[in-house]
Amino acid sequence: MKEQRILFTGGGTAGHVIVNIALIPHFHKAGWKIDYIGSKSGIEKELIENFDYVTYHPISTGKLRRYMSIENFKDPFKILKGIFQSWKILRSTRPQVIFSKGGFVSVPVSIAGWFRRVPMIIHESDFTPGLANKLVTPFSKQILTTFPETINYLPIKKTTHVGAIVRNELTEGSETNGYKLTGLKNTKPIILVMGGSGGSRKINQIIRKNLSRLLGEYQIIHICGDDGIDEAIEEEGYVQYKYVNDELNDLFAITDYIISRAGSNAIFEFLALNIPMLLIPLSLGASRGDQIFNAKSFEKQGYAHILEEENLTDESLIKSLDELVSNGPVLTRKMKQNEAVDSFNTVVKIIEETAKKH
Repeated sequence: MKEQRILFTGGGTAGHVIVNIALIPHFHKAGWKIDYIGSKSGIEKELIENFDYVTYHPISTGKLRRYMSIENFKDPFKILKGIFQSWKILRSTRPQVIFSKGGFVSVPVSIAGWFRRVPMIIHESDFTPGLANKLVTPFSKQILTTFPETINYLPIKKTTHVGAIVRNELTEGSETNGYKLTGLKNTKPIILVMGGSGGSRKINQIIRKNLSRLLGEYQIIHICGDDGIDEAIEEEGYVQYKYVNDELNDLFAITDYIISRAGSNAIFEFLALNIPMLLIPLSLGASRGDQIFNAKSFEKQGYAHILEEENLTDESLIKSLDELVSNGPVLTRKMKQNEAVDSFNTVVKIIEETAKKH
């Protein structure tokens, strides 16, 4: 019997890796050989290295910018080099299928996969497709979406709504471990503040500016991002981390409310855990507006409150948080009524069937 082999790709942010992380253990247990193509120094390299059974292949890659930069003239050559490197990797590994989560690193992989005639499945998490996934759509066999409305932005014939893929281990956190890890106590509500895998300087600043007011009523777990830690702050009831991976389920277990950006993977995890959320999506000035669409969809369904970044002030933060806490039971009840779709097994089945046909 021919060896079953799958190649994953995606990177640039944790959101372009998390779904892959959820799927990889299943294919390992099923006996598949697993390869991953990512950048040489992106967050995907750090996260995938936790799996000792996955062979990681770094390639050259450019960045898909939406603004003028001298680097835009260099990047096509980096992408061409990445295509050649990916082609060689695919020739030596011979996977039956490629699963791409998006991000700029997926572009050369997708093009090389098309040349090698390896079927590729794209997964799009956001309400509207990202630039990388738009570029590689012509090279894909099938496109899977988290939001049903996303199908309207993609070729209907090869697009399927599958729902959100949430890591099972996130529901298995321990309150005991959470309190032990943070040093917090079961005396005040706990707010988890997240600014995405890279952190958010604006959210970090306003939380710290209002720390004394917030700590009067709450305890705070602050995930700050790479350069977000402020070593000068030592307040009882406040803990900060650069990034959390393995212990995140334990932090969720003790979290009462969340203040967060509105990346799709993250907010669907909050939904699965029934944690009331105050979403502060990236503004149009700093993004293509995907987080705004994500947040508005959740607000419309009664899962979240929104505070737009343009309206973020000391007073609006406190007022919005008070409203979140007041409306918390309603949000929780609405989230519990959400009909969970077996997205994980649906995606696994699609991947397996695609590989079998190849």
